[in-house]
Amino acid sequence: MIPKLHYIAQGSSPKDYLDNIQNACTSGIELIQLGIPKLVDKKFLKLAQEARETTSHFQTRLIIEDRYKIAKEIKADGVLMNNPNSYPTLRKHLHTWQMMAGKANTLQDCEFLLSKEVDYIVLGPFKTTTKEDNTTLGVNGFTAITDVLNTETPMIGTGNILIEDVKDILAAGISGIAVAEEITEDFHCIRTYNQLLNASVTEEQRHSF
Repeated sequence: MIPKLHYIAQGSSPKDYLDNIQNACTSGIELIQLGIPKLVDKKFLKLAQEARETTSHFQTRLIIEDRYKIAKEIKADGVLMNNPNSYPTLRKHLHTWQMMAGKANTLQDCEFLLSKEVDYIVLGPFKTTTKEDNTTLGVNGFTAITDVLNTETPMIGTGNILIEDVKDILAAGISGIAVAEEITEDFHCIRTYNQLLNASVTEEQRHSF
């Protein structure tokens, strides 16, 4: 069973990322999503290796965005792909036990990912800081998609989610959430999120992927 709360790691430098990952693990996060598109592979590999050491110590799952070769090399728990064109051959590039997840914005995206038998889908954005952004789904968008799909594959909502949004998101049929800014600003809120999601550490430890 996938954890219901994911932390999207943030930072202004590799050291910031590692410090924030350490703080999130210490505060009880169970899954961390790591991706820095602008960082070259060599530097990202070093960062990912150090992040893996920290997450392994805390038995926290580490998901790498897009760079599946690095995910395989450092034995991350899985990879989250933004580019759907990678899926036809992705599974053979991973360890058999590694998870494969994908990002989606539409019902069609979700249906495609389900056809590739992904382990979970990250759906969003729930909301954005730009009112003109037509890709924003909101509660109505989440509900419309989950009603049609009726799938047991976990759906993780993402996109500027705050504690105040959790109840409505769960009511929309979403399994869990991925949070960046609010957790980075206050790692103590992880406990509050877990309580709202009914995803206590002890409960999740009874399950495995």
